[in-house]
Amino acid sequence: MNKEKLSEIISGIDEKYVAEASSFATAATETDMPDAERADAGRTPAKPVKRTRRIVWIAAAACLCVAALGIGGFAAAAEAKEYREAVAFFEENGLSAEGLSRSEVKAVYRDITENRFTYGKTAEVIMRAVPGFEIDQPTPEDLSAAWQWRPVIPSAGYGYRKDYVYVRDGDRIEYLEKMVLKCFLDGEQIWSADFPGFVISGCSRTKNGTAVWGHNENDFRQGRVALVDESGSILWNDALDHGFGSETVASVLSDDDGTFAVISRGDFKYLCLARLGADGKEQSFRKTEVDRLLGIRAAARLGDGYIVMLSNSAAGVTSLIWKLDRDGNLTDSFTYEAEGCDYYITDMIGFGGRVCLSAYSVPKQKDGGGRHEIADILHYLHTEKTEPLTPESTGDSLTEFPRVTEFISSEELTSLLRDNYT
Repeated sequence: MNKEKLSEIISGIDEKYVAEASSFATAATETDMPDAERADAGRTPAKPVKRTRRIVWIAAAACLCVAALGIGGFAAAAEAKEYREAVAFFEENGLSAEGLSRSEVKAVYRDITENRFTYGKTAEVIMRAVPGFEIDQPTPEDLSAAWQWRPVIPSAGYGYRKDYVYVRDGDRIEYLEKMVLKCFLDGEQIWSADFPGFVISGCSRTKNGTAVWGHNENDFRQGRVALVDESGSILWNDALDHGFGSETVASVLSDDDGTFAVISRGDFKYLCLARLGADGKEQSFRKTEVDRLLGIRAAARLGDGYIVMLSNSAAGVTSLIWKLDRDGNLTDSFTYEAEGCDYYITDMIGFGGRVCLSAYSVPKQKDGGGRHEIADILHYLHTEKTEPLTPESTGDSLTEFPRVTEFISSEELTSLLRDNYT
């Protein structure tokens, strides 16, 4: 029996028995000493000790394990405590301990928490947990960067995490077995739901449950929508079928009457609104033709209707909002603009009968050329200038820069943008 196996056995023994074993061993050493020896040692004769079989066997079992390891009860307790912490860390961060021994789980835990990323098994664990990173022989820097991409669960309020579960053949990924959606409240997981054959792209909490959307695993062109209750049970899980070759779900919004509005994009040509009942059955559907270049960025409720944000920076559209009624009919459209700058709306939410927008603005560029926010800066950096830029020559898009006659590093560019461009 190796040391690790014995350690595992000890971790399964109640700590009170380990403590009892230690005290029993000490007591036995004194009371089992012959009276003659005790007298020679200047001690009084020992009182008879009455032992029960239960104490003897429990204590002896714990003592034997401790003796076999050559460590005391404190060392065993410390090892068990570290392993429990490591297991909790794996669970909290969606890491899989499959195929790892007890010592390897602890080693990976220490490697990540101490920010070393040098242990061989760490790469395997992180690559399984953070999809999208295909790195050959990752360096500690690669692993650290991948670890930073993991979902961060908020410490207050509700939060969600999507885990990918793959079927593997050694280090080779065979296929996606399922996705697991986990819901957290104040940082603690309260439920999880399995979605085989369903690639989740988004979810949102509503008063009627958690709305989940995405597409079929084997056909990304077919959108799916599901509803999960407060215990993690999937109430319904349905595919959309509106006759399109491709339909992508952008958002799912809930209404006060328990119905849902599914905002989607059909064939990259139509903006669609499908109304679903509380049971997931479709009640109505309407599509409105829209420019193929415009994508759906966000949607929110507004009164009895909805607003949808459309954008395409390459086409110069950064803050277009459509207003739809309950049935999906286009009733109004508006945009935000100002002289000398462009607004970029990043998100929006309905609250108290109003819509809150998150946005930022950048100076208008002379020739975007695909870099509509920093085109003038890039033009300047790639062109030798002997005189400082002025607001008149840049359209107020730059402050004065020192002369640049060669390309600069990405770190220097980042610093330049941070210090001079707002």
